[in-house]
Amino acid sequence: MPLLRMSSRVKASLPALLGLSALLLTGCATQASYDYTAFRASRPQTILILPPVNASTSVEASYSMLSQLTMPLAESGYYVLPVTLVDETFRQNGLSNPADVSNVPVAKLHQIFGADAALYINVTRYGTSYKLISSESVVAADAKLVDLRSGNVLWEGNASASSAESRGASNAGLVGLLVEAIVSQIVESSTDASHNVAAITSSRLLAAGRPSGMLYGPRSPNYQKE
Repeated sequence: MPLLRMSSRVKASLPALLGLSALLLTGCATQASYDYTAFRASRPQTILILPPVNASTSVEASYSMLSQLTMPLAESGYYVLPVTLVDETFRQNGLSNPADVSNVPVAKLHQIFGADAALYINVTRYGTSYKLISSESVVAADAKLVDLRSGNVLWEGNASASSAESRGASNAGLVGLLVEAIVSQIVESSTDASHNVAAITSSRLLAAGRPSGMLYGPRSPNYQKE
C-alpha cells in the first residue's frame, strides 16, 4: 500500500496551522485573574448583608438565601451584622421590599449601621423544576460588595448549585426515568430542597479562597496572604 503524502500546499500551511493551534490552546489555558486592587485598598472588616433581591419565580427565595449568607462570610474572617436585626431596622423605617433597600444611598447605610461594606445579592434562580426525564432544584445568584465609605465596588461574583449534582447517573429505562423525575420533584418540593441548595450556592459565591472569589477577612489566619 503506498504511503500517504502531504501536498505541497498543506506542507506550506502546516507551520501557520501549528502556530494557530498553539495560540488557541494558550488562550484557553490562560484566564484573566480578578482585579482586587480596590478590595485590597479598602480591606473591609464589617459587612452589612442587604436582603437579596428576588428575580426568580419563588416567593421564598429572598429570605431563604438571606439565612445562608452569614456563615461563609464569617468563616472567611469577616464580622457580619445580624441579618434579622438589619432586616427589622429596614422594616421599622418603612423598607420591606429588598429592591427598595438596595436603592438606599451607601452613605446612609454607613451612617445607620457603621459597616465598612455592604453585600448586594440578586437571586436569579430558585426552585424545583420538572422536565421530561429529570427534575432538579437549582439556586443561582450574583453578588456585589460595595465600600460604604467611598461607594466603590470592591468585588463582584456569581454562583449556582443544583440538587442533581449529588445524584449519580441512572440505569433506569425511559419509564423508570419518568417515575424517578416525578418522585424527585415531589420530594424536593415538599422538603424545600432548594433551601439546602441555597447553602451550597452561598458557599460557592462567598467563601474566600476560590478563584476570583472573596478575599479573606481580618479574622482569618489567611488574611493578607492571598
